[in-house]
Amino acid sequence: MRKITEICFILILLQAFSIYAQSKKVYQNYDFVPGDKILFEDNFTDGQDGEFPPLWKLKAGQGVVNKESDQNVTVLIDGNYAIVEPRIKTKEYLEDAFTVEFDYYSDDGDYYFGIVIVLGNDEYDLAGILFDNLGNASTHYFPDGVNLQGTHPDADKFETGKWRHIAIAYKNGQMKCYVDQHRVLVIPQTEYQPRYARIAGVAPIKFKDFRIATGGGMNMLDKLYKDGRIVTHGILFDAGKSTLKPQSYGVINEIVKMMIENPEIKLSIEGHTDSDGSDANNQKLSEDRAASVKNTIVELKIDASRLETKGWGESKPIDDNTKPEGKANNRRVEFVLIK
Repeated sequence: MRKITEICFILILLQAFSIYAQSKKVYQNYDFVPGDKILFEDNFTDGQDGEFPPLWKLKAGQGVVNKESDQNVTVLIDGNYAIVEPRIKTKEYLEDAFTVEFDYYSDDGDYYFGIVIVLGNDEYDLAGILFDNLGNASTHYFPDGVNLQGTHPDADKFETGKWRHIAIAYKNGQMKCYVDQHRVLVIPQTEYQPRYARIAGVAPIKFKDFRIATGGGMNMLDKLYKDGRIVTHGILFDAGKSTLKPQSYGVINEIVKMMIENPEIKLSIEGHTDSDGSDANNQKLSEDRAASVKNTIVELKIDASRLETKGWGESKPIDDNTKPEGKANNRRVEFVLIK
């Protein structure tokens, strides 16, 4: 009986590794890079099951936090058009360059329905991007003349009933929209400046791991030579682990490209954590995460001799560890120029 149990455990591990390896492979052309500073992040860990998420405002409909597979998600459960928005002190907080990311559950229902990320201002209060249940994206109440649609490359065989990663990057009037590893819609000129973000749509809607970051867009090479380091918040890991999430390839691909084009560059990969957990655990976690990033970059054909790793644990915070967005800014990977 014990042997059978051990064999089953090994098979589960092999299956998990196969899924992870496949995820890494499909994300290897991903080019989304998050903004430099995290303005808002909510993984709904502070929400109570069956209650409204405390870091959000309810604008229409109803919403609750539900626990699914050991992770909290927010579900908009009522309302022909439910709307929630992050609790951010200033009304207009989006800058001329920003990114928004979240995971959205693509339901098995009518393909037309999906989720809207509203990126509005006083004049265009409902403007945003509609992501339908087949991975397609389209403009939503944009200014006249900006009526664009983007088709997911696998829309004809798109699997519903799964979590999908949504990412949006805005800079100087241009907006790029991603579903998982695919860039599905580019808006060359939005004709308006978004100033705040909301989640909206026809209930039921499920979403999780919501993040807004501002800034970004500077060439990585310029940033490296200007500051001596590149601070990144787009290299993501499973909670409490050193396992890279596939979305990390947006940043990693840019680092690899920079190193290929500039063979003289050598980098120290340095991991940092927030203050949750013990000092010793955070120190080891930061070291393991830095090593994981190095191993991935080496897999992408960068010579290991050009890379070093360090872990700093929670010892070098750059933001307030008492706030969710502060902790998110402190959880980072830095690429430091070795001179």
